[in-house]
Amino acid sequence: MNLNKVYLIGRLTQDPETRAIPSGQTVTTLRMATNRVWNDNGQKKEVAEYHTIVAWGRIGEIASQYLRRGGLLMVEGRIQTRSWTGQDNVKRYMTEVVAESLQLGPRSGNPEADARSVAPAVTDIRKPSIPVDDIPIIDANEPVSHGVDESEVKIKEEDLPF
Repeated sequence: MNLNKVYLIGRLTQDPETRAIPSGQTVTTLRMATNRVWNDNGQKKEVAEYHTIVAWGRIGEIASQYLRRGGLLMVEGRIQTRSWTGQDNVKRYMTEVVAESLQLGPRSGNPEADARSVAPAVTDIRKPSIPVDDIPIIDANEPVSHGVDESEVKIKEEDLPF
């Protein structure tokens, strides 16, 4: 099994750049930063990671229309590495995320305020409390049911579709 799926939530480090390729299709490049925060011996550490996002067609046009530097964005996509030979005859590589869907962050109408707003962290989402009486008790000694025994199933031949 193979899987190439990426989810990123972060802020744009610059305004989107849209261009048309010779076929007429548009492609928008987004530069995005994500932060990783952890605790190292009681001291808060943080490091930023920078990503290049490529959005083709309508997705890119919408991003270009509504997003600005500092805007909050969630990207769902796939990782792609492309290569080319530069003018200096050296082979170069670029790894980027090809956007399959975007979710734009909150907008206040004021780009500066949007850039300063802080998105709620995943840890801020509270699980609903469940009353203890509603939690089923499972007895470890209770025999496990494996479904209906085949010998108990009675199927008439005329009920078969073939």
